[in-house]
Amino acid sequence: MNVRTRRSFCGGAAGFAACASLAEPLTALARPHRHLAHAKKGASAAADVAAPVGTPANTPLGPFDTVARWAYILDYNTGAVLLDKAAEERMAPSSLTKMMTAYIVFGMLATGRLKLEQQLPVSEKAWRTQGSKMFVPLGQSIAVSDLIQGMVIQSGNDACIVLAEGVAGSEERFVAMMNEEAPKIGLENSHFMNVTGLPAEGHYMSAKDVATVAAHLIRDFPQYYHFFGETEFLFNKIRQGNRNVLVDKGLADGLKTGHTDAGGFGLCASSNRNGNRIIVVINGTSSSNERAHEGERLMAWAFANFENATLFRKGQVVDHAAVWMGTHKTVPLIAGTDITMTMPTGWQQRSHIAVDYPSPVMAPIAEGQECGAIVISSPGMADMRLPLQAGQSVGKLGIFGRALTRIGYGPA
Repeated sequence: MNVRTRRSFCGGAAGFAACASLAEPLTALARPHRHLAHAKKGASAAADVAAPVGTPANTPLGPFDTVARWAYILDYNTGAVLLDKAAEERMAPSSLTKMMTAYIVFGMLATGRLKLEQQLPVSEKAWRTQGSKMFVPLGQSIAVSDLIQGMVIQSGNDACIVLAEGVAGSEERFVAMMNEEAPKIGLENSHFMNVTGLPAEGHYMSAKDVATVAAHLIRDFPQYYHFFGETEFLFNKIRQGNRNVLVDKGLADGLKTGHTDAGGFGLCASSNRNGNRIIVVINGTSSSNERAHEGERLMAWAFANFENATLFRKGQVVDHAAVWMGTHKTVPLIAGTDITMTMPTGWQQRSHIAVDYPSPVMAPIAEGQECGAIVISSPGMADMRLPLQAGQSVGKLGIFGRALTRIGYGPA
């Protein structure tokens, strides 16, 4: 990467970070001027798959067709949205609902209020529940671990009811727990009427909310996430496979599928490749085969077209800003956290990286105070701004020092 400033950086994300740590910091101009990293524009990578007959979704690379009525792709590590098609619309989530049911159950396990080996009784309501089943026997008790497998692998509606009644006493009270927890984890377009996803008026989620639940399941309960990746489940001498074809094919390590007439065929899948984790949500496809093909295609597209680049490490000095009326002439500007961004593949040839801050910075300055930003620009993507912090405190000069500074003899 060549930088049209007083110095240049090596090519590539790792090289950029390495050079920035070894060479003198970037030299910045006062806002709104920026020092930009420029290079020749290049074409983005494309997944080697045929486009479906569908309608376009929004992506940072431009429109991209998908047959799914609702679709959303999220980079788990950075939170970058890679694809969005009606992702905030309310939709019938079908059995994707069970991800939220699992979230509540996992929370009970994590706090010790429920045990994996604990036995829960099967009520007549659970036994009679229609739709997909793990075939719980009426009047018997089932281990929580078996019920979780029946819920997430076989998508058993009966397993969900047993869990809900065992945790909260009734499905209705468990649903109240789901609706109470939903806004706490960032769900904005979700409301639950049951724990199964069976059709019910007022029961809805958005594709974005499904991805949000998936991210929380992975992040908050890694000790239980493995349930979503198990390929089969044997219970009561009945062997049942995971309905998520991407999991069965080894292309994803979780999560769920769903289907109702109102929602069509839906899928939420996540995969971790070379340290990058992607979450794909689709709903409203016309068949289980179309769901599987489109989920696989979108997963491949996301990994082929985007990569994560660590630009600066936490505490790394990015620049030194001039200080006015301070006990030091400059203050180091540092990255407050690791700055890792999701960028289109080949971003080094198309991106502009700048530092942006008022110059000089007025004293006094507290260590950790936000003093500016790193600005990253790429064609087709909105500018990304990440804060820079003061790496040390700088006191304000006294009256005599300020007077000398005003006439040109002070230290600042």
